Amino acid sequence: MNKTSITHARLAVAVLAACCVLPVQADTSGVRVSAGLNNNYQRYELAWIAPSLWTHRFSENWGRLDLVGELGVAYWQADGSRSPSSVWQLNAIPMLRWTLQERYYLEAGSGPTLFSRTKLADKTLSTALQFGSHIGAGVMLSKTSSLGVRLSHFSNANIKKPNPGLQVIQVQYTYRY
Repeated sequence: MNKTSITHARLAVAVLAACCVLPVQADTSGVRVSAGLNNNYQRYELAWIAPSLWTHRFSENWGRLDLVGELGVAYWQADGSRSPSSVWQLNAIPMLRWTLQERYYLEAGSGPTLFSRTKLADKTLSTALQFGSHIGAGVMLSKTSSLGVRLSHFSNANIKKPNPGLQVIQVQYTYRY
């Protein structure tokens, strides 16, 4: 990552740290907007988060673990004269989200995504079918909103060569209803 990417990542972590105040509780369903970047491209996503498909509540203030589904559409934009300069992506990702003290969360998930073309920013992805792997963390700002940071990797799981993959760090805002 370049200095700008590192600065954005540090800013996102600082915003999350600054938001850590009173505990709140929220449902798991909602809508999320994300903006992410890497050295050569940006990713913008709008996603629907399904109500929890499964929940486990831990004893003694260890929080709860939810399995949620995310359906999203994303637009990728390459920097400069890299070709092709844009691509669309659809995804369906099951996510495990561990909520602590009804205030903080950690998340991880992996699932299929479909790209509108197999080239972006001078990279050849080989297949339109890619798999997204995600890890993230966040904080509840209120009963209906949260702010998070997520690291995502997309690749074709070596179905076909080449398989350069795409990585992006994202800041995300979720509104829960």
